[in-house]
Amino acid sequence: MPVFVKKLLLWGFVAFLIYFMAFRPDGAAQMFKGIGAALMALAQGLGDFLTSLMT
Repeated sequence: MPVFVKKLLLWGFVAFLIYFMAFRPDGAAQMFKGIGAALMALAQGLGDFLTSLMT
């Protein structure tokens, strides 16, 4: 993919995030909570896997 297209998509995504947080703060907060919960579940699963390897 050309660099210009990547930059355009990145700036479009950033603009969408700013718009989403400005006009839908509750929805943005729920989305980021969900992302955080998914990352924590992933880390917990990885930790459990590594623990089970060691025992």
